[in-house]
This record gives sequence, structure tokens and C-alpha cells, in this order.
Amino acid sequence: MAEYFYARVSTKEQNLDRQFEEFMRLGADKKYIFYDKQSGKDFDRKAYNLLVGTDESAPLLREGDLLTIYSIDRLGRNYTQIQEQWKFITQVLKANIRVIDMPLLNTAVTKDNLDGRFVSDLVLQIISYVAEKERENIKARQRQGIDIAKKQGKRFGRPSIDYPPNWSDVYDKWKNKQITAVKAMEMLDLKCNTFYNLVKKYEKNT
Repeated sequence: MAEYFYARVSTKEQNLDRQFEEFMRLGADKKYIFYDKQSGKDFDRKAYNLLVGTDESAPLLREGDLLTIYSIDRLGRNYTQIQEQWKFITQVLKANIRVIDMPLLNTAVTKDNLDGRFVSDLVLQIISYVAEKERENIKARQRQGIDIAKKQGKRFGRPSIDYPPNWSDVYDKWKNKQITAVKAMEMLDLKCNTFYNLVKKYEKNT
């Protein structure tokens, strides 16, 4: 039996230290630790797919192997898909899953125990439901924050660039070939991209 460990964070800026520390505490072999820095909204992830396989590749997980994760939301945040993946790993691949922060979710212990499987399945449904609701609530709060900010006049995205005070004079000289573009940028104190973006905007509106 091989024991694999899977960690996940949602963005590249987040770190995996807490999950890795728990894995090492349990005696994990580094070559059996897999991780993704990607959203948990679905299961289309490189490292995860190595473990469970794809239409083009065989899974690393084999019958009797154990997959350990720190918490159920590290597996994913989509309620339906968590259920599907759990069943695929335990029933199709016939591997086991252990969730560190939820000891009841350990199929290696409950697989031969009817009461244990019932409790484990029930806990899984509740926890995975909560994980998806949390993701939905985060998205809702983000939308609310953006709506409030917009009402307060805050703008999002790159700020618009204003024309320098001497724009018209310098533009006319450049357009009439009295000065070069390089000289015009120097006189306007603008970078190349900014200069030509303003030219495009100016010519479109005149």
C-alpha cells in the first residue's frame, strides 16, 4: 500500500506550509506529496489528475492505496463534484481517503464497518455542502463589495490617462513632421506606449 498526500491552495500567492507540515508530521515521503495552486471550483487540476488519472493517463492511486488531505475543502469546494470524486476514488479506484482535520472521514477505518460508513458518508455530505456554501458566500460578499464601491464612485481597472497640458501643440508639430515622435514623447514626458495610446484616442475623438 502506498500513501499519497494532496495539498491545494487557491492562488499562486498563497503558501502550502501548513498542509506540508501536517503531512511531514505524519511521516510523508516528499515524493508522494502532490499539490496544486488552483481554485477548488472544479477538479481539472494537473497534480490531482496525476493521482486519479484522466482519459489519456492511468491513475497513480491503486487499490488499497491511501490518499491523505488536510481538510475536505482542499479536495474541492463544489458539493456535487466532491461527492462524485469521493465515490470514484473509493469505489472505482478502490483506494482510501483520510481527512486529517476530520478523523471520521477515513475510509481505511470505516470501509468494513456499516455504521462507520454511514457516519462517514453523512459527515462528508455536510462538510462538502458547507465548503460549497462558503465559496458561494465569498463570491457574494465580493460582488456586494464591488457594488458598494461603484456606488461610492470608486473605479476598477487601470486609471485613465489624461492628456498633458501641451498635448495639442506638441501633437500638431509631430503630425506636421516638425518634430519626431521621440522628441514629442520627450516634450510630453510620456512613454512610447502611452504616447501612441493617447494618439489613437485623440484621433478617434477628433
